[in-house]
Amino acid sequence: MRSSHRLLALLLTALAAPCLAADTSDYDAAAAHVASLAGQHPPRAHARNVILFIGDGMGISTVTAARILEGQQKGRSGEDNRLSFEEFPALALVRTFSANQQVADSAPTMSAMVTGWHANEDALSVGPEVAAREMDAARVSAYAHATILEQAEAHGLATGIVTTARVTHATPAANYAHTPNRDWEYAGQLPETATLQDIGAQLVSRQKTGNGIEVVLGGGRDYLLDRGSADPEYPATSGLRRDGRNLIREWLAAQPDSQYVWNRDDFLKVDPRHTSHLLGLFEPSHMQYEADRARDLAGEPSLAEMTTKAIEILRKNRKGFYLMVEAGRIDHAHHAGNAYRALTDTIALSDAVRAAAQLTNPKDTLILVTADHSHTLTISGYPARGNPILGLVKAPGASAPSLDVKGRPYTTLSYANGPGFGVYDEKGDGPREVNPGRGQNLVDVDTTSPDFHQEALVGLGGETHGGEDVALFARGAGADVVRGVINQNEIYHIMRRALGF
Repeated sequence: MRSSHRLLALLLTALAAPCLAADTSDYDAAAAHVASLAGQHPPRAHARNVILFIGDGMGISTVTAARILEGQQKGRSGEDNRLSFEEFPALALVRTFSANQQVADSAPTMSAMVTGWHANEDALSVGPEVAAREMDAARVSAYAHATILEQAEAHGLATGIVTTARVTHATPAANYAHTPNRDWEYAGQLPETATLQDIGAQLVSRQKTGNGIEVVLGGGRDYLLDRGSADPEYPATSGLRRDGRNLIREWLAAQPDSQYVWNRDDFLKVDPRHTSHLLGLFEPSHMQYEADRARDLAGEPSLAEMTTKAIEILRKNRKGFYLMVEAGRIDHAHHAGNAYRALTDTIALSDAVRAAAQLTNPKDTLILVTADHSHTLTISGYPARGNPILGLVKAPGASAPSLDVKGRPYTTLSYANGPGFGVYDEKGDGPREVNPGRGQNLVDVDTTSPDFHQEALVGLGGETHGGEDVALFARGAGADVVRGVINQNEIYHIMRRALGF
């Protein structure tokens, strides 16, 4: 896929036949099940637009806890609150296994959602036939699966990617990149002998085909900049690329009426009426957590603001659009055992979904909200109605917290594994010291603090994903088949059916 001609050939082949691999059972079984849910009848109306929201790591316990936290922040007990997408009429449970693991990561799960095929751990939109360290472009492209974004572009729709993670990170990259290793984000992470392009280079190659991707918003400036280019917000740092390429400059040159912004003020000044292509990169790596966004040096737009701007640009296309929006840092906060930041980023996702719903019509727009996988967050302990969801367990009518068998209080929220209540770096992202289990007496600890990290049963440097089903919420044209228990790759077929491809 080193040239736009190779990628175009891949897309045309994929549109004619679902996959280049010989075994089509995985893809066909998913398509057949979606057809059975539809009763073999075409949708009452095709969607002009599809918006796929991903809460990275937003398991059902995360949705529940975020719902309660948002309600309590509004001065209510919280349990009867509803996040915006919980008002959607269609609901299903989604199984999240990958081609080779019971508990998967974001790469194969997102690949399943956007290609209709299950993938191996770490792989982006390529079949499990590809070796984990395969660096030959021809061998990778032989088993590359065309994504719903690439197919939308081939049909003339506008396309967009919005994320709070790096734009080259697993979830957004699965929409446009084909690689067996999600960590190959910039030049220098692959050996010079590799013919396979890194993920950042694939993003720019995608931009040189057809109309390219109209909107790309998120973090990851330094993954597109060469080592000689200083970061505009943190000039003491520079890009990471070792091939001398400035991919931001190449992205701008690839399509007319392209604009690049790296701070909130310039972002808010972008006029969608006069902007055909927008690239916004607001951090050298991932964007700030929602809880920390107001303190960012140059200012960052919220997920709702980025979603709004993307829709305003994309809806100019009369044929419609496909937009993927990811709240990527829910996952990162969970890995650090920090429920507060995970839940506030989930609430920010709810705000973004509300903004999208207000800007679109369910008669012609399908909105899907789901997660790529879960986490090990648990809610337990018999707390009273209205007890702070981040607080110590206190039973109904009790004047003091409930105690464990050793006479110590405990929190409603905890993790099955992870760093636990340890000593963390100044950003709260990772532990300097792992202290799992009931290692601290929390009687004098403010567990509702944004910097508190919940206790964990099994001590690990970072908390892991969970393997249980996640929820899929849907509204609009094509949402009629969202019901029951489905495999993750069926989400692709739901979108494909809705768009009439």
